[in-house]
Amino acid sequence: MEITQNNQNGVQVIEVKGRLTADCAETYKQTLTDVVAQNNRLVIDLAQLEYIDSTGLGAMVYILQQTLDNGGELKLARLQGKSRIVFDITKAYKIFDIFDTVEEAAAAIKNK
Repeated sequence: MEITQNNQNGVQVIEVKGRLTADCAETYKQTLTDVVAQNNRLVIDLAQLEYIDSTGLGAMVYILQQTLDNGGELKLARLQGKSRIVFDITKAYKIFDIFDTVEEAAAAIKNK
């Protein structure tokens, strides 16, 4: 898993590339906890997320809760393929706001 980040007009955009699984979930949680402490307005771009397992999904829910507890917002963008299937099967789409593009997700944060 590789995580990159950039700031787009006050919204922190996080790109997650590769696999978000049990072996890297703690790294994901720590990295994004640090990001939330700096900027609690996040868009997570999942276009290059190849696979997510239940531990990885749990890490995403953890970061969502951290963001909300910190008074922020977290949106997901460009969820694809096998990862989208995991969200559908687990019904995780009910707790996350998921957008087709990063721009739409960022606009949803800015409009609040």
